[in-house]
Amino acid sequence: MTFSDLKKKDVICIGDGRVLGRVTDLELDAATGQIRALLVPCGSCISSIWHGNKNQAVIDWNQIACIGDDVILISPGTC
Repeated sequence: MTFSDLKKKDVICIGDGRVLGRVTDLELDAATGQIRALLVPCGSCISSIWHGNKNQAVIDWNQIACIGDDVILISPGTC
């Protein structure tokens, strides 16, 4: 899967079905090259598990429940 593929997918919170947006950037671990987090523009994200600025949610990789053909699902209770 490429970054271009990820950018085309809606990020959805499983808990309430809310569409959070689409991936705009990635946070990588420089030592391993692994993805640490997905960055999603989200002006209404107010949750202690997300960090970043008020217009961008940083979703840790371990919060991702599933990456499907069309969507990325975020575990319930994390959004």
